[in-house]
Order: sequence, then C-alpha cells, then structure tokens
Amino acid sequence: MRYLILAAFLATPVFADPPTIEKVSASRSGDTWRFDVTIRHPDTGWDDYADGWRVLDMDGNELGLRVLHHPHVDEQPFTRSLSGVAIPETISQVQIQARDNVGGWSDTTTIIDLN
Repeated sequence: MRYLILAAFLATPVFADPPTIEKVSASRSGDTWRFDVTIRHPDTGWDDYADGWRVLDMDGNELGLRVLHHPHVDEQPFTRSLSGVAIPETISQVQIQARDNVGGWSDTTTIIDLN
C-alpha cells in the first residue's frame, strides 16, 4: 500500500509558480504602442524560467508577443519592452499575459487602460 501512495505522488505533475506581472506601462508612438512589463518569477535556470509575455485584446486575440530568450535568476523582478504593437483605434483596453517554460501561459492577465 505504501508503494501505491508513493507511486501516485511521484506520478503527479509538479508545476512551478506562474510568473507575476508587477507593473505595466503603455505609451503610444504614432500608430503603434510600446509596452514595458515588469515580471517576477522564481527562475531557477534553463529548466524553469519566465520565457515570454504577450499583449491581448479583450477577446483574447494576440496583438504582440515578447519572447524572453534566457532565465533571469539573479535579476528579479525584471522589465522588458515591446515596441511597434499595432492596436486598432476602437480598442481602449488590452490584457498582458505572462508565460513560463514549465506551466505555459498564466491563467491570470493584467488589464491595461489605453486612454
């Protein structure tokens, strides 16, 4: 019986903490937008790190994607930018969603007013 319990425990997937968006600033430049996003995640190295964030409209359509190409173990929280995001004039809010290479896209988003 003990071995069955241990086997069930070992077979259960372990997910790391999702990345947390701490701050977002958005600024318009002509016809496009720039987003500066500050993320905190307990990066442990290449096996578990925040590997991206994206800008979504309120229907969940992707408007821009920022890929993070390496871990930020000793730089927490960290801020990265994405410029040139085209957002239609009719949109007044967007969502920012972070991702890590273990758990995928976070279940939560941060809503930003563009006014």
